[in-house]
Amino acid sequence: MINKINLKIRLLLLFSLVFVANTAFSQTDEKFKVVLDAGHGGEDPGAVKNGVKEKDVVLPVALKVGKLLEKYKDIEVVYTRKTDVFIPVKERSVIANKAKANIFVSIHCNSNDSSRPYGTETFVMGVSKDKSNMEVAKRENSVIFLEEDYQEKYQKYDPNNPESVIGMVLMQGIYKDQSIHLASNIQKNFTTDLKRHNRGVKQDIFYVLHGCSMPSVLTELGFLSNAEEAKYLKSEKGQNQLAQSIAQAIVNYKNEYYAFSEPFEIVIEPEQAQPEKQTEKQPEKVNHDSPVYKIQIAASGTNLETKPQNFNGLDTITKTKDGSLYRYYYGETNSHETAQKLLKEAKDKGYTTAFIVTFKDGERVK
Repeated sequence: MINKINLKIRLLLLFSLVFVANTAFSQTDEKFKVVLDAGHGGEDPGAVKNGVKEKDVVLPVALKVGKLLEKYKDIEVVYTRKTDVFIPVKERSVIANKAKANIFVSIHCNSNDSSRPYGTETFVMGVSKDKSNMEVAKRENSVIFLEEDYQEKYQKYDPNNPESVIGMVLMQGIYKDQSIHLASNIQKNFTTDLKRHNRGVKQDIFYVLHGCSMPSVLTELGFLSNAEEAKYLKSEKGQNQLAQSIAQAIVNYKNEYYAFSEPFEIVIEPEQAQPEKQTEKQPEKVNHDSPVYKIQIAASGTNLETKPQNFNGLDTITKTKDGSLYRYYYGETNSHETAQKLLKEAKDKGYTTAFIVTFKDGERVK
């Protein structure tokens, strides 16, 4: 069994050398070719949180990156998609290989069951034992199930099969150092220029990267599950800043490995930049000897766990049982003014019929 695996590894290394030869040929071309891949699209919206669809963020960012790079005469930009259409995962790397591209950059947005995580992270192809990394890869790879013939296309790529994982990593392993360098450039710009929270350069198994015969990265612009970050990602200024940051990172990478191009200056409006560190909202200290205000967001016969993912990301959920009915409340405060703010937050999350309820001595005041 070991000999068979070793033979397969040797064959994969031989194929990898062919990929290197192809890449070396592409690097002799007159122009530096960049493939920009806007993740998801069409019937695949990607992550959907806080009223924002991933596909509606990553496409304009990719187009803005391309527009900035196209100003350089020695850079050629290839897009896997320029409109809201679904492109099969495997086809994205095929587009890059046919273009004999020098680098491949796949642009995505992150998401989490909790509303607290925030920040940017950029991935390269590799094996990871980190659970959070694997969850990101699992979510991004799940798009293949939208393809009618996914069982036939991806039958050889089983992340639970050691031989399959070895093969996928080897095919990108020869570009790993350059991929990490490009990913580091992107993360550095996000952090130093935009003051985004840096979650680091990471690695895991991504179908969209494994077939690329060139340095390749997948960058996560931020968390749509975080309300503040979703607002930034949706905004025109946020998308412009992220696009500038990615474009500058690509130019910096090109200047290190290929012919020099004059970098452009990233224009950042300070009031739009994210604080260097976000502080989590501390729960209010409530005096239960005084009247307490809560926001009733729902009443149902179903007994739900009071987890944020069950309530559109709202935390500090409590519930009471009234006969066969469960009443669910958001937040609690002694201030009626604060209760009005909590009510607005609940309605912004989709609970349009929410209202303020008063409790005294632990009992609901009717």
